[in-house]
Amino acid sequence: MAYISNTQLSMWTSCPYTWQVNYIERRPTFVGNIYTVFGTSIHEIIQNYLNVYYNQTIKAADTIDLNKNFKKTFKELLDQSRDEHGDDFPATESQFVEFTEDGINILDEFKKRKGAIFPKKNHELLGNEIKLNYEIFPNINFIGYLDTVIRNKKTGLVKIIDIKTATFGWNRYQKANKLRTNQLLLYKHFYGLQESIEKIEIEYLILKRKLWEKADFPQKRIQRFSPASGKPSMNKVLKMLDKFINECFDSNGEKINNNYQKCDKSKKCKDCKEIPPI
Repeated sequence: MAYISNTQLSMWTSCPYTWQVNYIERRPTFVGNIYTVFGTSIHEIIQNYLNVYYNQTIKAADTIDLNKNFKKTFKELLDQSRDEHGDDFPATESQFVEFTEDGINILDEFKKRKGAIFPKKNHELLGNEIKLNYEIFPNINFIGYLDTVIRNKKTGLVKIIDIKTATFGWNRYQKANKLRTNQLLLYKHFYGLQESIEKIEIEYLILKRKLWEKADFPQKRIQRFSPASGKPSMNKVLKMLDKFINECFDSNGEKINNNYQKCDKSKKCKDCKEIPPI
């Protein structure tokens, strides 16, 4: 049985050699960094808040000290990663202080804007980190975890929200990058099939660590973006997924070693450039 994720598809599309090293040779090329630990920490804090916000009361949720919990969680996960990876996981004390302040600034804005982003009236929380495990072909399943899913109880409309962290948010080029945005299209497609849901919206919630200095326009730390997810966009990403499966997996779900080589230097691929030989 093969399990395919958006991470695999994105990696293979960007650099087949890097996918081969990670998933066939089983040599992980990325162990995480302070940015990924920051993202995991703030995910956990916001999702814990939403559990209380939707399943109890807003008043009960607002008694949670988000800033204190974030600092504690961030430090614990950072220490855990340092212990696990040692020198392969550099993170200085000054970075910890800087990132902690960034997280607190994001959470302060989240508390002020939560009602607009996460409506409470007539809405329910279907879950956080909902497991997606759908059989695409015999012996091949698509898997993933949906950050947060809410449903309008009046209209039945379901919204899948994916939380991302970024230094300055996403610009128009990043929003147009399909390798960055295809994740939610795949989640929409397979979650709809898995749960027999037709009406699904998708949205990226992008949490900015930094704001531009001396900007001539108002800035917010929380950016919202919904990529096009209609039939044309969906067909393109599913076609890409089919190509990946047909090229890299046999009928038994076993991975095929295509002996990919490093990308041509003209492509300037940063991923495979940094991979050492066996």
